[in-house]
Amino acid sequence: MLQIDQLSYWERDTYFNNNDVIIIGAGIVGLSAAIFIAERFPNRRILIVEQGYLPSGASTKNAGFACFGSPSELEDDLKTISESAVWETFQLRYEGLKALLQLIDRTAIDYNPCGSWDLIQHDAEKMDDGFIDYLNQKAQEITGEKSIYAEDKKIANKFNFNGFSTSYYNRLEGSLNTGKLNNELYRLAVKKNIKVLFGVRCESFFENNYNIELHLNIGTVTTDQLIICTNGFAKELVNEDVIPARGQVLITKEIPNLKINGTFHFDKGYYYFRNVGNRILLGGGRNLNYTKETSKKLETNDSIQSALKTILSSQILIDTPHEIDMSWAGIMGVGKSKEPIIKRYSNRIAIGVRMGGMGVAIGALVGKKLSNLID
Repeated sequence: MLQIDQLSYWERDTYFNNNDVIIIGAGIVGLSAAIFIAERFPNRRILIVEQGYLPSGASTKNAGFACFGSPSELEDDLKTISESAVWETFQLRYEGLKALLQLIDRTAIDYNPCGSWDLIQHDAEKMDDGFIDYLNQKAQEITGEKSIYAEDKKIANKFNFNGFSTSYYNRLEGSLNTGKLNNELYRLAVKKNIKVLFGVRCESFFENNYNIELHLNIGTVTTDQLIICTNGFAKELVNEDVIPARGQVLITKEIPNLKINGTFHFDKGYYYFRNVGNRILLGGGRNLNYTKETSKKLETNDSIQSALKTILSSQILIDTPHEIDMSWAGIMGVGKSKEPIIKRYSNRIAIGVRMGGMGVAIGALVGKKLSNLID
């Protein structure tokens, strides 16, 4: 790859000279931040650098769930996190999805408001009606929507699932095509004259009184302000409470006459599946080996992939012939808190990291909040 000092005058002038803002990371957060900055400051020169030829984390590798809060996850969080923090995170996710769908044409990303089902495996996990009423009351205070949650005892029989005693339906969640989502954000960024360079890695940076000096794998550049949006890879650049969390996913080949339609999760959200047309996508299982899945290596874990295949055949596609088409992994960013880190890191640097596996829901709003830190 050519170094910056080997480039022409035109190339340096167009991409590297006099940048007002450089953003590290071309995922949902980085692209959204750039778009919102361009809307606030149309004349600012904005450059995004991304170490991979596609986004390196989870932005183009997630399952495409437009979700913000399942009952079992909320119940579990309320046992370990303060009530105010739980509902603040819920609000951030809900408003984040609204911000995303206002930014991007929902038809262009195959958005499907199909709702979601939180599947319950054991009677001991079943929630009483009073708790569902409580969830609906708190959710209405945030969303203005009545009766978001309701028990659905028939969904397992409808789709011939095995090992689930009941479910809880969220009528406001849905699904989307995550590849198309990132492509639409990229198209919007380019339309706003934002430059995006892939295969460019930031190895370190130095801030002085006048600017920030970035040491890239292709040379050194300067910028007036810097935004770091590398999520699970954040610790490579900043000292924050962010741990990489690798998620495992698989998808089947086309299944003739597939009846399953919707998004589903169980075991407090550790497993999740949906239809993608006539295919089934299934992911999760990080709880089977937390230590090994705290990894930045984009590779599959054979034992977890094997567990996912067992779940697929024994609980989801009962007596339905199917073949696995492909498997992959994505890197999320988690920490002690489920709230993302959105803050000024220094006078000229802002960070937006630790999406907690909810980048689709909160990414656009995190980007918007980052844009408001730019002056």
